[in-house]
Amino acid sequence: MADEWIMERYALAKERIGEIISEREVQKPYLDFFCKTAVFLQFVTDVLEKDCHTMTLKELEEQNQKLYEDILPGNYETSYGNPAYAEKMLGEYGKEFCFLYAELRGTIAFAFEKKWWDVTVALELFLEIYSAFDSEEVPPVRILRDILKSYVNDYCQEMEEQRIREAVDPDLDFAVRIIEESDLTDLRYLYYYGEYITDNERKTAEFLNTLPQEQIDAMARTYTEGYRIGFVNGRKDLSRKKTVNIRYPLGFERMVKAAVSQFAEMGLKPVIFRYAVHAVNKKNQNRIGFVGTSANPQYDYDHRQDCALFLDSDFVKRKLRSMQNAYERYKDLAGLHGGPACIETFGEVPFSPENKPEAWRLLEAQQKLMVELNNESGQIVNRYIKGEERSFTIIAYPLPEIGENYPDIFREIVKINTLDYHLYETIQQTIIETLDTGEWVEIRGKGQNETDLRIHLHTLEDRTKQTNFENCVADVNIPVGEVFTSPVLTGTCGILHVSKVYLNGLQFQDLKLVFEDGRVTDYSCHNFETEEENRRYIEENILFHHEKLPMGEFAIGTNTTAYVAAEKYGIAEKLPILIAEKMGPHFAVGDTCYSWAEDISVYNPDGREIIARDNEVSILRREDISSAYYSCHTDITIPYEELGSIRVLVGDGTAVSIIENGRFVLPGTEELNRPFEETSGK
Repeated sequence: MADEWIMERYALAKERIGEIISEREVQKPYLDFFCKTAVFLQFVTDVLEKDCHTMTLKELEEQNQKLYEDILPGNYETSYGNPAYAEKMLGEYGKEFCFLYAELRGTIAFAFEKKWWDVTVALELFLEIYSAFDSEEVPPVRILRDILKSYVNDYCQEMEEQRIREAVDPDLDFAVRIIEESDLTDLRYLYYYGEYITDNERKTAEFLNTLPQEQIDAMARTYTEGYRIGFVNGRKDLSRKKTVNIRYPLGFERMVKAAVSQFAEMGLKPVIFRYAVHAVNKKNQNRIGFVGTSANPQYDYDHRQDCALFLDSDFVKRKLRSMQNAYERYKDLAGLHGGPACIETFGEVPFSPENKPEAWRLLEAQQKLMVELNNESGQIVNRYIKGEERSFTIIAYPLPEIGENYPDIFREIVKINTLDYHLYETIQQTIIETLDTGEWVEIRGKGQNETDLRIHLHTLEDRTKQTNFENCVADVNIPVGEVFTSPVLTGTCGILHVSKVYLNGLQFQDLKLVFEDGRVTDYSCHNFETEEENRRYIEENILFHHEKLPMGEFAIGTNTTAYVAAEKYGIAEKLPILIAEKMGPHFAVGDTCYSWAEDISVYNPDGREIIARDNEVSILRREDISSAYYSCHTDITIPYEELGSIRVLVGDGTAVSIIENGRFVLPGTEELNRPFEETSGK
């Protein structure tokens, strides 16, 4: 329970909001916003004060629907969360009220987590703005904006500190208690989080409840062992770590519960947090933490740059200072943190957003400030949770939304996640040995695919002890199936083209990136009608406002089993990059795979050191660390059916083929073509 002072403030704010519902002092059209929002906030306070564990399943379902109904696609056209509607109804005040609306919706999460302070300051913000309009004359827009900016700046330290503590302190166990204390066969538990619940969550939980415990344990073991092996392969000491951040979609609690037990065997306690809901801590439309299905991806997209309201140099300084202070306060916990273990899902209908001119959008100067903020915050995190000491793992499973073959697809993915990594390790070593004979690799598309790239590899001084490519088996990136390197940027050039790809939750159509000396210099796609909209879409969601991102990774995916399964079930475009990157060559723009840990020696199973951990950008950390990292890494895969060839150019000018016409042709890799042959009946 909160302290007495907060409870007094909360009681006063709640009482005043109850009065607003029936008041008619505010001028139209603003009255409608305040009345509807007051009703919503009153409902949230009811949730805050009740114990949802005593409610029936039907009552919980009705409560969940009522909390989210306003932003559901069928209602969104007349929601104040929709910037187009907000501007239509409220004119020049539309953006500010739309921002306020989104911030107030965060109270749903706080009500379920019993965060009285967070709910109280949100209620007080609403009341302060209501008071500004509760007069004969409405205030100028700048007054409304100043109130909102003051709210953000005044509470930045508290919000930032809370967010950082959630990431490292196992005593904040809201989600852990749901997992450990609930009867997971009673699906009421799904509604205890406060997330929007759909058939995805319900049917996932129901399906997992049909599986025997030994299969649940095996699924969890694949995931937890991947985490452990990541430390072993990285020659990092797991015994020094005491916590692991578990990120998962709701419905997977049986697997997560088994994982918590298995991590405990390694001496690790879970830290589990919700994705950020305060504007201070949001990052675009990304939802990092435990998540339910988005009630409306367009709503998330519309509010991805709400920080444009308050992002200035003073805020950047304040946020960085708040981060530094918070990490210093929790430095002991941060030093014991091992990194994230992520369960991802896929299967949703690919989302291609609508760009709304009424939404908040970062100005050019703010884009530069955001780059600065991301760079500096990355450095702060790395000082306390050191890159050379932490690791991670990621695994993915389908959602019921993927279609009627969901059970079969789920079982197929379990099979893919547990493929014989020893077999792949041997085949991939054959590919690496060939790649290490060359200085360049050429990749070309076929048919309508215009890819034509030339990748520059690092020079090996002693091929008996050194290699350019990591032999990636099923550890941090599950499933098995890729070899990857950090290219030399100088000389790396050409066009990367893919007809359709799903990146960071967004669909890109006919995506092209042009590289010169390893940097993106031009780009296009065909999602929107105008070139300007398409370029802005890429700038915001792939380049993240950087003028020129480098190619941080070149890889060859070898998991043809996953590729064939995707074709069999028609789910290729729905697969997450975690699996898709194993289904053809892929190229990452942004940081290298070794960012913040380039000076730690990494070795393949054959004992050779992977020396291609740096490029011309990351090496700048030795002179100016702010110029060395971008805080992003986006993988883009060319599927086998669009791939013409991958060839290694060796010293005498000859080309050695690894893939031709979408099939592996290098001697020793024939087994990778077996899934294709079995499908075609050969």
